Amino acid sequence: MAISIFTQPVIAVLWDFDQTLIPGYQQDLLFERCGIDSVKFWKEVNALAAYYEAKDISVSHDTLYLNHLLTYVSEGKTDPVLTNHYLREVGHDLEFYPGMPEFLKSSAAEIQEEAAYNANGIVVEHYVVSTGLRQMILGSAAAPYLKDVWACEFIEEAAGVGYLDEVQAPGDADDPGATAISQVGYFLDNLTKTRAVWEINKGCNVTSIKVNDMIADEDRRVPLQNMIYVADGPSDIPIFSILNNKGGYTLGVYNPKIDKHFEEVKSRLMDQGRVKAMAPADYSEGSMANKWIMSTLRSIATRIVADRAKLLADKVQPAAVHVTAAPKADG
Repeated sequence: MAISIFTQPVIAVLWDFDQTLIPGYQQDLLFERCGIDSVKFWKEVNALAAYYEAKDISVSHDTLYLNHLLTYVSEGKTDPVLTNHYLREVGHDLEFYPGMPEFLKSSAAEIQEEAAYNANGIVVEHYVVSTGLRQMILGSAAAPYLKDVWACEFIEEAAGVGYLDEVQAPGDADDPGATAISQVGYFLDNLTKTRAVWEINKGCNVTSIKVNDMIADEDRRVPLQNMIYVADGPSDIPIFSILNNKGGYTLGVYNPKIDKHFEEVKSRLMDQGRVKAMAPADYSEGSMANKWIMSTLRSIATRIVADRAKLLADKVQPAAVHVTAAPKADG
């Protein structure tokens, strides 16, 4: 396999969101703000699969909650009306685990400030890959430090039949308006979260490359061995498996205030070899998670520097130099 002498210098840290960056579920805050009974909502969602299967309709278990939330909206069961603008506003008030979101900024800065890494153009990028709501994440305090977000998205006003023939009024796209969300525009479930890994790997989010385009490993923007995935649950196993098998790094985190969460991460992730390490979801300076992630970032960065030096030595032939005669000795 051909290897470029300009070894890819981007390191990507991928984060789950709920119970990984925040100590709970983002929907809890949304439901509290808009008057949805969360116990009733999730009870209904959990029964929906059987309800539809009895009608011989196949459904995605992981995304049923999105459709049911739209049902609440269409039946006027939320106050206020849910718009993407409102979802961002609620996202402003999401509370994070200790050390977050500051760690997103400081971790990238620390790597870039080290002379050897900076000289080789090494950068750290943070991404969120979540089955939660993208607009809430974009409204949160973490957003300024994220390169990109993969999560579920809603459409407000759907394009109607013949919409291409309509004249769009200037400024419409920038007006948050008061149109309620009405359709699912994009969704991730437990398995399709892996699509984000390949899109980051190939650089689809920053180029015109498509996820199914053929591209050699050495030309991909972020090699899998340059990735770290931090998450909390069995639903993250598909991504854990990809990175573990391809030289990447995996960390399982748990809420230190909930014993059951610790047991789940230990028994389902750590004990089964799904992750390479586990730690409390505390990212403040000196914490186990902070130390593990920073140590791993430096390990990846050091390997990139070493790979580049070796490849340059192996592939670049020094130019010939003029040979001068040695001076004659006296006597």
